[in-house]
Amino acid sequence: MVQLQSQRLKPPFPDQRIVHSGITWQQFKLIQSGFGDTRNVRLFYYNNTVEIILPGRDHEFFKSIIGFLLELFCLETGTEFEPLGSTTQEREDEAAAEPDESYCFGTSKPTPDLVIEVIFSSSSLKKLPLYRALNIPEVWFWEDGVFSLYRLRGNDYEPITQSDVSELATLDIEVLTRCVLIAQTSRLDAAKTLRKALKP
Repeated sequence: MVQLQSQRLKPPFPDQRIVHSGITWQQFKLIQSGFGDTRNVRLFYYNNTVEIILPGRDHEFFKSIIGFLLELFCLETGTEFEPLGSTTQEREDEAAAEPDESYCFGTSKPTPDLVIEVIFSSSSLKKLPLYRALNIPEVWFWEDGVFSLYRLRGNDYEPITQSDVSELATLDIEVLTRCVLIAQTSRLDAAKTLRKALKP
């Protein structure tokens, strides 16, 4: 796994995070409706806990760059994809999430094949159990300049080093990591590096 470090370990524009426990599903739905179409807010609910995140500038930078590079990979390799962004995923009375990025590959599906989370600060709301409740097949976390990948097998997630999504079988995670870090300085150089790596 690539151990290159991000230049932004302590972001100058930090996330704002509010966590409350003892919240029923009905109360969560009221909170959700109260935000309506408010942009730049992520809501999560699991185990009677609601988490409200207002992502900082660096959070949005990394989630956008990761999405850009992943979509560039799909375009360069002729991979059909459906970008779902932060589309709400939920299971009534149990769990809801608005990931940083989410995708279906190949064909459109009710549940995304992959969700991606950018982590800048720890949370009392554990994301893997939440995504397990939503039956998300694969989850990637970006934290401190490193990707951590997890695949749902049976009733739990297992760490993996390569995506198990068939359409992403040729995606080198170390190359993707390097490109994300390069993008902090130059988005064009990051795109060139990825394209070069994909050439036969």
